[in-house]
Amino acid sequence: MDVINKLYSTVSSTVSQLSSVLPGNPVTREFEAISHVASAGPGLQWKVYRGFKKSTKQDASIFVLEKRQLERWPRGEREAVLEALRRGAVQLTKLRHPQILTVQHPLEESRESLAFATEPVFASLANILGATENMPSPLPPQLHKYKLFEVEIKYGLLQIGEGLAFLHHDVRLLHHNVCPEAVVVNQQGAWKLFGFDFCQHAQSSQEAEPYWPFVEYSPAVPALAQPRLAFLAPEYALTMSHSPASDIFSLGALIHCVFSEGRLLHDCDGDWAAFKRRACELKTGVPSRELQAVAEGLRECVKMMLNATPDLRPDAHQFIKVEYFEDVGVKTLNYLDSLFQWDNLQKSQFYKGLPQVLQNLPHRVCVFRVLPCLVKEFVNPTMVPFVLPNVLLVAENCSKEEFTAHVLPHLKPVMKLQEPIQVLLIFMQKMELLLKLTPAADIRTDVLPMLYRALDSDAQQIHELCLSVLPTFAGLVDYPAMKNSLLPRIKRLCKETSYISVRVNCLVCLGKLLEHLDKWLVLDEVLPFLPQIPSREPAVLMGILGIYKLALTHKKLGITKEVMATKVLPFLMPLSIENGLTLNQFNALMALIKDMVGRVEADHRAKLQQLNSIQQESRTVAMPAVPSHLLVAAPQPESEMDQMFSGLGLDGFIGNGVSPTAPGPPPGAVAASAPASGTLSMQEKQRLVRQQEAQRRLTSQPTPSPVTPVSPVTPASRAPPRDLTSSLIETQLSQMKLSPRPPPPTWGAAPSPAAWQPAQGFRAFQQAPQPRWGAPRPSYGPLDALLPAPAEVATGPRQPLLPAKPLSASEIKDLLS
Repeated sequence: MDVINKLYSTVSSTVSQLSSVLPGNPVTREFEAISHVASAGPGLQWKVYRGFKKSTKQDASIFVLEKRQLERWPRGEREAVLEALRRGAVQLTKLRHPQILTVQHPLEESRESLAFATEPVFASLANILGATENMPSPLPPQLHKYKLFEVEIKYGLLQIGEGLAFLHHDVRLLHHNVCPEAVVVNQQGAWKLFGFDFCQHAQSSQEAEPYWPFVEYSPAVPALAQPRLAFLAPEYALTMSHSPASDIFSLGALIHCVFSEGRLLHDCDGDWAAFKRRACELKTGVPSRELQAVAEGLRECVKMMLNATPDLRPDAHQFIKVEYFEDVGVKTLNYLDSLFQWDNLQKSQFYKGLPQVLQNLPHRVCVFRVLPCLVKEFVNPTMVPFVLPNVLLVAENCSKEEFTAHVLPHLKPVMKLQEPIQVLLIFMQKMELLLKLTPAADIRTDVLPMLYRALDSDAQQIHELCLSVLPTFAGLVDYPAMKNSLLPRIKRLCKETSYISVRVNCLVCLGKLLEHLDKWLVLDEVLPFLPQIPSREPAVLMGILGIYKLALTHKKLGITKEVMATKVLPFLMPLSIENGLTLNQFNALMALIKDMVGRVEADHRAKLQQLNSIQQESRTVAMPAVPSHLLVAAPQPESEMDQMFSGLGLDGFIGNGVSPTAPGPPPGAVAASAPASGTLSMQEKQRLVRQQEAQRRLTSQPTPSPVTPVSPVTPASRAPPRDLTSSLIETQLSQMKLSPRPPPPTWGAAPSPAAWQPAQGFRAFQQAPQPRWGAPRPSYGPLDALLPAPAEVATGPRQPLLPAKPLSASEIKDLLS
């Protein structure tokens, strides 16, 4: 039907040929013509158009006679021809037999034409043998170099014999014009009787034998209005009679014409006198040389059929039983035509043996003759498993165009069947053939849904076959279908199946599909699924290993460092100690693990080295130079336990990395001693940062001024000892009474310049200006107790404020505290 729809779309864009030749004919209301393909009937006056019925889109052929073709004859002769053609079409409509052309619409007549519709017709036998009257120019492509195969001739002649047997014994009708123009070949290659323009019905009484009225040939009547002389029996001129044996003679002449590729036994060319002479010559028999072209098995029978004595000719029933027709191909075609009479058991036995026969039949016969009979059985689901292998066997020799036109439209409904399950199995076995011949659009709309149904079925063999063919056409599956339909079904089947072979095939199928997936689909959908497989058989593990290996090494995919370190390696490592692994399987697994570890190591080391080099460059720019005499080598580990923890970046946590008895090296020394190319731990980096900050604070402080020594105090001039405790107490009390109370501090205000600075307290004390004599001495708080009393200062000589010996650090610390 797809082909018809395409043709219909073509016709819709042009003016109908049938409408142009049949103005006002009622046939145009129901049928649409597509192209002129053949001619048939007396003088090939009927033009045959290929078309279809408008209401059902069913294929049909439209026979058209244009009355203007008969204008070359006078009116009376023209009417005689029209009357004969009308009679033949009407008689054809009354007959129903498989070997007689089937009429779909009876004869319709308009002012301009005669027309009727029949089953689809390929051409008349005369067209096939080379007669081209009333044919289109140029000839249809299907008729170029068209040759009949032997099995076609055998079965065609057998069909004509069966048709004559029906006419003679069942209908009591003489055809009276058996010739190539009166035989048509339908679209399936079957030969059908046509051209009943001069047929004669039997006349009989209850007691007498039937007889057929005789109409004498008249030279005054146009040849188109009378039977063709070249195929008439000799008794037509010798005894002025005819009988069923006369049709047998005509059939013998037809057989000679077919095997001689259109050459006539005796061409009278419409000359009645020449026909009489030929009839007299036949009394002596047909020369053997005239029958050399006839097949050897049929030659003797044809010689009898051409005998001048009607009683010596075989009848139609005897003809069809000739041994020549005992051929496997002929019997096969005959069985196909009568299959509707058989039960399912008989049909199944026939279909089982059909593949051996199909291999010996010509491809054209298989496509146009066998295939139409087979596809009729698709309406019976019970017989589909028996018919489908034969249909696919025919498709193996088809081109893409033939498959799309003749096979695929019939297979599409069958692809939707889920029962019986053998249908899916057969399709899976022939999936490579389907993918090769089916257009891409039909694969997406019909073949892929069938594969989805196969994955959802319960049959193990169907699962395995489906998984084996899926990768072959993965490129035709679009991304949404792959992600949302195909991958979820494969993953679910892999987890839920109880067959190890199905699970392994699922993993192999996934591995083959990887090249059709993108990297992130693999990382998000495929790799996380592998640890979920509830099986640890060695075959399954090797399937998982194969997927990891493909994903790791494929140039388009790859597995990231993070996924390998956190997901894959923790999953693969326990698998390496499975007890069922062989040595080769273990080696393969460990090789993959080592490869992944090496990739993680190389990748992460390169990253850390890059970070370390950046830190070294920034440290070199920001860190001031440290004198070489300040650098102190790091202490070496003193014991085996110390050596075990050395180099692990723990120095910042264990005693700050410095020996308790030895002074630590300055921060610059540690930084300078670190190798430029080594890998530092986070603790080491933090320790270096703290040392840098401490060094910056040290260098930012001002250098303290040197202390000016004072003259030493001699024992003679030293004041007598005093009670320091009492002096301190008195001084504090007097200061509390005499000194003004400092104002309370204000939040957020800057400290006063006179505020005490611990870092500069001692220096301020040393450099304080000495008071003049008689001026009030400034108060130094607790330090006043260490100085002589004011009276002593006034009366005695001036004493130095500090002893001659400089104070040590511990003494200064004690004073500050």
